[in-house]
Amino acid sequence: MSVIDLRSDTVTQPTPQMLDAMTRADTGDDVYGEDPTVNRLEAELAKRLGFAAALFVPTGTMSNLLGLMAHCERGDEYIVGQQAHTYKYEGGGAAVLGSIQPQPLEVQADGSLDLDQVAAAIKPDDFHFARTRLLALENTMQGKVLPLEYLARARRFTQDNGLALHLDGARLYNAAVRLGVDAREITRYFDSVSVCLSKGLGAPVGSVLCGSVELIGKARRLRKMVGGGMRQAGLLAAAGLYALDHHVERLADDHANAQFLAEGLRGAGFSVEPVQTNMVYVQMGDRAEAIKAFAAERGIKLSAAARLRMVTHMDVNRSQIEQVIATFVEFSRK
Repeated sequence: MSVIDLRSDTVTQPTPQMLDAMTRADTGDDVYGEDPTVNRLEAELAKRLGFAAALFVPTGTMSNLLGLMAHCERGDEYIVGQQAHTYKYEGGGAAVLGSIQPQPLEVQADGSLDLDQVAAAIKPDDFHFARTRLLALENTMQGKVLPLEYLARARRFTQDNGLALHLDGARLYNAAVRLGVDAREITRYFDSVSVCLSKGLGAPVGSVLCGSVELIGKARRLRKMVGGGMRQAGLLAAAGLYALDHHVERLADDHANAQFLAEGLRGAGFSVEPVQTNMVYVQMGDRAEAIKAFAAERGIKLSAAARLRMVTHMDVNRSQIEQVIATFVEFSRK
């Protein structure tokens, strides 16, 4: 039985062509700055996204952590969404390792943060308070794409209030494909951007932090501090370069499959949230564990949650999506 894994787009396997690119990669010692393939990845992504410099790291969690720590000093604060990955799903790293205080706010229905609420959360310049230094956004946010107009307003807002603006762009390219724009049209509003290569783009590992020369220089020192310095990492960077060149436009297939899945489940009577990119959210209530077990018996891997998330990706095709829909239909009839 072939397995259909909808838990996340992190589960993808490298394609034969990507593996071939990895085996042919020129390598060196990246801690010494001597890995040519890592250097090429960093330079290429910085250029594509409109930044002066970039840094290759093992994970998106580390990329975000280094970005936050490069922007903020001990005792500073960043404003972030309650459901944002940098706040909720990264082990509290900014607080634990950076001594940076998070100020979480409720995320709006469209994935944005209300800038009036952000303004109210900025601390006065008073020694009683942490110093508010940074606003962190996420795009996509639970599959939702932040509009360009909102990003422009957020940029003006942070400039007017003396804040830096960081983007957790783990699924940046999903947002760009959905909007039909070059990714640079999104990143142009930010002081730093974290881009994940191992989600929808399909690389086996790796993220890149982009920013100014000064910020990336600070992040490089911090990367060493937290154990993220790698040696012959060009093998991994080659996968990222292949993904950037071959796996961006195909994200539209994942989005189409997510829409197809959502429509099929709605037709079967399930409550499904509107879909924009590659994430489908279904309200399962107290049936979450039951559908997980039922699907597992049929070779389908799901998370167990009342608000069940299913993520389409390059290792799930249309016929497999049809199998998933049929499994939910069968489940609903029992």
